Amino acid sequence: MGAPAGPVSPAVMREVLGHFVSGIVVVTAATPGGPIGFTCQSFASLSLDPPLVSFAAARTSSTWPRIRRADTFCVNVLAADHQELSAGFARSAGDGVDKFAGVPWRPSPTGAPVLDGVSAWIDCILWNEYDGGDHTIAVGRVLDLGAAPDRLPLLFYRGRYGVTTEPPDP
Repeated sequence: MGAPAGPVSPAVMREVLGHFVSGIVVVTAATPGGPIGFTCQSFASLSLDPPLVSFAAARTSSTWPRIRRADTFCVNVLAADHQELSAGFARSAGDGVDKFAGVPWRPSPTGAPVLDGVSAWIDCILWNEYDGGDHTIAVGRVLDLGAAPDRLPLLFYRGRYGVTTEPPDP
């Protein structure tokens, strides 16, 4: 066995792992100041018994600490026509931007926003958090969920929405 490889640069890591197709979700919560949420592409089903899901929030996120304090949240699996929602919820909340302006939603059983037209929604209570380097890995216990089988998911591949054989923009 040879010597271990040198350090992997973030740019190379992003480029290579961009070959893995991911869905895009918006994690939402209800707070005394109104609804909040952020876009995330690191969502996964974790366990069936007990029912658990996970996602990773950037340590630089100003929204995740507020969702953590809410203790309950909803994971909204975006549909293929939700590119604008993905971009809108990816904006920094620090700019005083109301990410929910003009966005129709209804409350989940815990009160967290379920965005209109999503492919699926998963209502959770925070189960645990783990160190994930420059991210925090959040695990939620699923309390309720639902899906719209006719709504295809929004996919992200090689730095852009959808799956295509065309090379990504430089």
